[in-house]
Amino acid sequence: MSIQTAILAGGCFWCIESSFSRLKGVKQAISGYCGGEKIDATYKQVCTGQTAHAEVVRVEFDDSVIEFQQILDVFFFLHDPTQLNRQGNDIGPQYRSAIFYTNEAQKQQALDKISALEASGQFEQKIVTEVTEAMPFYPAEAYHQGYFDENPSQGYCQFIIAPKMAKFSQTFSHLLAD
Repeated sequence: MSIQTAILAGGCFWCIESSFSRLKGVKQAISGYCGGEKIDATYKQVCTGQTAHAEVVRVEFDDSVIEFQQILDVFFFLHDPTQLNRQGNDIGPQYRSAIFYTNEAQKQQALDKISALEASGQFEQKIVTEVTEAMPFYPAEAYHQGYFDENPSQGYCQFIIAPKMAKFSQTFSHLLAD
């Protein structure tokens, strides 16, 4: 067993944390902040768009159960990597698409995945996902962890996350934990 860490930004962390936490081989998926200029980060600071942090999910996974390539497949499914500094109505640099790689193999796989997606024509516009070396990760406040599972009837969860989760569960049923 070899545990790896991936740090991924794809819009609101509530949306991607809820999916990654359901995958076989994922030990934990933690919402947080990465890629910013300030030491430490809080939701209140990051929401201003002035810290340069992105909302991210740190995914710790057993690469003998789920490979980084599969993590990337899920990541690119869960958000629109062609939107610069936004996902839908969530606007600002904190909602950018980014992969903060933790080793050179992850960097190369991320770059190869982006090249393959662009060559496939799956997206009509250019992919703007940043591929950057991992920077310090700051866990988000406790109330952000497992937000969708704890608040399924909250408006954003009902109208944005729930439909995405249904589509994700259907598409990646073979990767879901029992």
